[in-house]
Amino acid sequence: MEKAKVTFLGTSDAIPTKKRSHTAILLSYKNENILVDCGEGVQRQFKFANLSPNKLTKIFITHWHGDHVLGLPGLLQTLAMNEFNTVLKLYGPKGTYRNISLLKELFKIKIDLQIKEVTGKFLETPDFFLEARPMMHRIPTLAYSFTIKDKIRLDKKKIEKLKLPHSPLLKKLQEGKDITFKGKKIKSSEVSYIEKGRKITFILDTAPNENTEKIAENSDLLVCESSFSKEEEKIARERLHLTSEDAARIGKKAKAKKLILTHISQRYEHDTKPILNQAKKIFKNTSLAKDFDVVEF
Repeated sequence: MEKAKVTFLGTSDAIPTKKRSHTAILLSYKNENILVDCGEGVQRQFKFANLSPNKLTKIFITHWHGDHVLGLPGLLQTLAMNEFNTVLKLYGPKGTYRNISLLKELFKIKIDLQIKEVTGKFLETPDFFLEARPMMHRIPTLAYSFTIKDKIRLDKKKIEKLKLPHSPLLKKLQEGKDITFKGKKIKSSEVSYIEKGRKITFILDTAPNENTEKIAENSDLLVCESSFSKEEEKIARERLHLTSEDAARIGKKAKAKKLILTHISQRYEHDTKPILNQAKKIFKNTSLAKDFDVVEF
């Protein structure tokens, strides 16, 4: 099974700390390298993580608050100076096209960008599909999910036992089609199995709303903002953010398998245990991200 990898390049909220940089998360799967948000200082975070931004294929912008996008001008300029020569696809909420156009004009950015304002299922390939849903924040905001599709895999031992040659016949079986070999009918279901797909969801700045559970439904991995503790729920509601308990409830209701908290406030710089423990009481399989954490799924 081809694994997907998530690298947390930045895990702070609006104000970075000595330990945490602004939000940026890299999702890698096969030839795809997708950056979710692009906080200030992301170029250095790539270097510290020994990763090349030149391998980026897509950028997801959740919303246009500074702590999620101030790294864009520098990153795009670095790509241009490093002779980035492929089309970088950038997706975001309403206003993204205008904002990117302003950045390109202001900083004379010359790399080839394909910009789309999205919602719903906005891209599908034979391997995976991408979805976005609107969140509840002060400006247009999206959450994203990346879903790897179920795959039909051939059982090598059964194929060898039947002495099937490497030919288009194997491709047909992998497509779920029955074949005839040496006068004998062979059913795809008899020589194959289903490799279950996987899903990861990214929910950043938002107040609680029904779309959080919809987009996170059945996620293998849910990455969710956790800006406040339960003691500060009133402030969280005023600022349209989530508490760690909110994040845990989303994970539980959505039947996610694992929850990772991020977008951590500087107020918890010296002790993150309170927000983590509050979440774990509701959703046991919860952890809290640090800069440069890597998770495979």
